[in-house]
Amino acid sequence: MKPGHSVGHCALVGAGPGDPDLLTVKALRTMRRATVLLVDDLVSDAVLAAALRGRRQPPRVVHVGKRGGCKSTPQAFIEKLMISQSLAGEQVVRLKGGDPFVFGRGGEEAAALRAHGITVEVVHGITAGLAAAGALGVPWTHRDHAHGVMLVTGHAREGAAPPDWAVLGAAAAQGLTLVVYMGIARLAELQQGLLAALPASTPAAVVQHVGGADERQLVTTLAHLVADVQSGGFGSPAILVIGDVLRARAALAAERQAA
Repeated sequence: MKPGHSVGHCALVGAGPGDPDLLTVKALRTMRRATVLLVDDLVSDAVLAAALRGRRQPPRVVHVGKRGGCKSTPQAFIEKLMISQSLAGEQVVRLKGGDPFVFGRGGEEAAALRAHGITVEVVHGITAGLAAAGALGVPWTHRDHAHGVMLVTGHAREGAAPPDWAVLGAAAAQGLTLVVYMGIARLAELQQGLLAALPASTPAAVVQHVGGADERQLVTTLAHLVADVQSGGFGSPAILVIGDVLRARAALAAERQAA
């Protein structure tokens, strides 16, 4: 294939945290012109219904399950399907929960598509980590509590070294909010490493099924995180938010109570 020569088109679309009201206008427009929709497990039924609403000729919907810690469709198969359908002239949309470029393998898929001369369009969505913070009533950054944020995955690629939680904890201790995707399966390891650098009293929160009707929240401390998650029956998919920015939540609650 000659460089720059495009023979197909594929859009990587972020479906956000699950609430169709949080879809961007561009995401809806892109989904509604698709002839093939390749849909992740974490995309809600409500979002899919919004993509199909008003269509005279519905697209072919292919569910390509992709969920951390669970049996998933092989990534190589998904990429092969995206490429073959795009080269066949279909308007392909790869619909992903959250944002395609935040732990969504969007970079891998874009590279595979471009290697075959396929034009790639990326339509961003609200990532689950930001939606989780919003659900808790706190920002990622706050002038009084956090001057930055780190987004980390707790699910390392097979054969790769896991995150060094002690190092990440030391960075968080400098005033950064730590947002962890896919961290429940290795929560004890995460807790132990972070406690090497952060006080046991550091606020920690879990938001399970972010943005869904079955969303659940837990706010605790780093010292009690594992025990409280286990006793509360929390599991994947979930987002962890760790850091002093959660203190803003208590301040907000106090202001509401005073009002």
